[in-house]
Amino acid sequence: MKTIHAIRSKRVVTPEGVRPAIVHLRNGLISAIHGYNDISFGRNIYDAGDSVVMPGLVDTHVHINEPGRTDWEGFYTATRAAAAGGVTTLIDMPLNSIPATTSVAALETKRTAARKKCWVNVGFWGGVVPGNARELRALHRAGVFGFKCFLVPSGVTEFVNVTEEDLRAALPKLAALDSALLVHAELPGKIEEAAAKLEKADPRKYKTWLQSRPPGAETTAIEMMVRLLREFKARVHIVHVSSELSVPIIRRAKKEGLQVTAETCPHYLFFDSSSIPDGQTQFKCAPPIRDSQNRKRLWTALEKKTIDFVVTDHSPSPPAMKCLQTGDFFKAWGGISSLQLSLPVMWTKLSGRNYSLNHLARWMSSGPARLIGLEDHKGSIAAGYDADVVVWNPEKRFIVHPRMLQHRHKLTPYLNQPLRGEVEATFLGGEMVYDRGRFLGTPRGALLRRGKR
Repeated sequence: MKTIHAIRSKRVVTPEGVRPAIVHLRNGLISAIHGYNDISFGRNIYDAGDSVVMPGLVDTHVHINEPGRTDWEGFYTATRAAAAGGVTTLIDMPLNSIPATTSVAALETKRTAARKKCWVNVGFWGGVVPGNARELRALHRAGVFGFKCFLVPSGVTEFVNVTEEDLRAALPKLAALDSALLVHAELPGKIEEAAAKLEKADPRKYKTWLQSRPPGAETTAIEMMVRLLREFKARVHIVHVSSELSVPIIRRAKKEGLQVTAETCPHYLFFDSSSIPDGQTQFKCAPPIRDSQNRKRLWTALEKKTIDFVVTDHSPSPPAMKCLQTGDFFKAWGGISSLQLSLPVMWTKLSGRNYSLNHLARWMSSGPARLIGLEDHKGSIAAGYDADVVVWNPEKRFIVHPRMLQHRHKLTPYLNQPLRGEVEATFLGGEMVYDRGRFLGTPRGALLRRGKR
């Protein structure tokens, strides 16, 4: 690791706009932001030239899977991928590890597994499953940043989906704690109806998979959550919004004053269903990637702040679980690996559009930081904030090759995609941890707890 006292660039992304500046660092914090030529306060100065200096990304939707399924992904590989992608803080989902993070004992098991392995800062979500409502207060006190539930089967037996009855047990407790509930919003009924019509359909065709997870499964789930929000006055966050039809429901709920936020993911904003070949199960995720018109309207929802931010839903598995040999979308594991690539993926699609670097920082840094209550410490280049910084070249083009990826497994739908925006350096608490393909020192990422810096 290398201690840097200042970072200088002609393009520093601050809350006030992009400008030439020198960012001074001290004791792990941003101490001041001065004019570009004011270099009198620092010794070791990192000169980024024309590259962009931006707050480190905050990814609040990552499946690391350790312990129990470390062969899928682990803290060491996931956080190296994060550092290489400019992500300085991530929050681990309560599944697919064994045990799932549905009790304090399981949380401590996960923290033990993560110690001395993390290249970036890592926090944890707790889980809401049938029968664990009594565990929620203890998990909250133990420092989880909120809770996650599934309304449909999650794909793993140790994290069972909840019903409305289960939510009625959990939501009053979460409202009293002022703790957010993250919801995988699809209802089984609509999926079962769709499945009944597809019994003879070809499971290798992407169209079949798309039809099996209709937009109605998402919209009816969000409508149910809005109804429960009115009753319990809780905080709800809708994860991985995939359908344009969900947007007006969320927009009306916000206008009503309900405490609802929403995210979408890079793959819903980058790909569309017409470009996915049959049998290419590396594209499988749930909810599925939909058509180009749908994608365009998700971008608009981001611009208008109905969707609050973008995170990856990095959900890896061993390549064999993707069933590429058979191309069966229904037997393949549903999840997309993208933790290292989210910044260039988003920038590639932003380029040429009427969006700015400040949009990108809001969607990928300050927005997710607000969800976890760290908006006063992370997600901005401003005095007093943690010196978590990414330096990247928005003009640099590259092709995604397996050898460059730090994920445990290299299978991703972004392989061979031409992207723009190469991460050059990542700083954690003012220490350089990644520099143009090299990792410096040893893992020093903090294990974060809610309410503590």
